[in-house]
Amino acid sequence: MSAFLDTNIAVYAHDHGSGPKQAAAAAVIAERADELVVSTQVLAEFYWVTTRRLDPPLPHEAARAATAALGALPVVSADAALAVAAIDCAATNRIALWDALIVTAARRAGCTEILTEDLNDGQFIEGIRITNPLP
Repeated sequence: MSAFLDTNIAVYAHDHGSGPKQAAAAAVIAERADELVVSTQVLAEFYWVTTRRLDPPLPHEAARAATAALGALPVVSADAALAVAAIDCAATNRIALWDALIVTAARRAGCTEILTEDLNDGQFIEGIRITNPLP
């Protein structure tokens, strides 16, 4: 079984200002590291958010190293077929395109679960269970 790690969970693991969410996100990543999958979208968003939206933001070197560490997980690359499938997924499931890119990448990787705070916990989209692992 594999689980897709959404950007928000990865960001919380590095956001020392997020209280109990930081510890919960770091714990879930550590406990489930052998089954996690990410996408190029997650890697890019992670770097962007951690260097611009955290207070304080991560320095470039720390964010780059953390992005590289996430990139050591299996990575689903974005391509034209993924983008078109995500457009269809967004329309069918009435979700944002960015969320549909996550769902479509998870489906491509054969994941049975998406770890995210952005969608409804317990919901199934395209046969993939949505799980919010944060308090």
